[in-house]
Amino acid sequence: MNFTYLALGDSYTIGEQVLPEESFPFQTIQLLRQTAARAESRRQDLVIAPTAVANPTAISIPTAVANHVGGWQFNDPEIIAETSWTTDELNTAIDAAKILSHYTIVSLLIGVNNQYRNKSLNDFIIDFTQLLQRTIQFANKKPYRVFVLSIPDWGVTPFAEGKNRLQIAEEIDAYNAVCKTTAEKMECHYINITASQRADGNKPEFLAADELHPSAKEYAKWAIQLADTILMDNFLNDNG
Repeated sequence: MNFTYLALGDSYTIGEQVLPEESFPFQTIQLLRQTAARAESRRQDLVIAPTAVANPTAISIPTAVANHVGGWQFNDPEIIAETSWTTDELNTAIDAAKILSHYTIVSLLIGVNNQYRNKSLNDFIIDFTQLLQRTIQFANKKPYRVFVLSIPDWGVTPFAEGKNRLQIAEEIDAYNAVCKTTAEKMECHYINITASQRADGNKPEFLAADELHPSAKEYAKWAIQLADTILMDNFLNDNG
């Protein structure tokens, strides 16, 4: 059987300014498809030593990353995401999308544009809760197959020059607190990619040409964290 993956979000999910296969959903699937030896080699290629040293808890390598036949069979990820989308816009897009009734894995990364547009945090709480409920439905009502990624801090990028970086960071933290609390309450996984993104968010090699969105190398870090979390839960060994 082929496993399936639905990725919901905004520009960070589609991989604005990078090739589709360089986005974190596609890189995650590639990691899951590989054998143990190839996956470990891939990880070493993707994560440069200084990053691993600076963020020792950000990246972990599980002892088993594939089954005995040499990697899981995954379809390419299905993505519902668009640059500049807020939570309510993603909700509307889901209504209009023609997608499967359920997926093996579903990820959700949304909220940066709510913060950027100065939308109400209370409205975000309502919207995000509804989105996560829907996300669980797409995961066949199995919350352990849902993965919420934290919102990156665009304030650390060169694009934010002249902006109040401290205020941006504080607001991003408030939004992420909502994401984390809601995910934990609904028994979904929460993955903090913001900490390591902040460490590298102003380095050219981790940025796309617009000096705002991540490069393939940054998305690789997220993919490793997501793949590791999926593998540690071990549900892929239970017939998907």
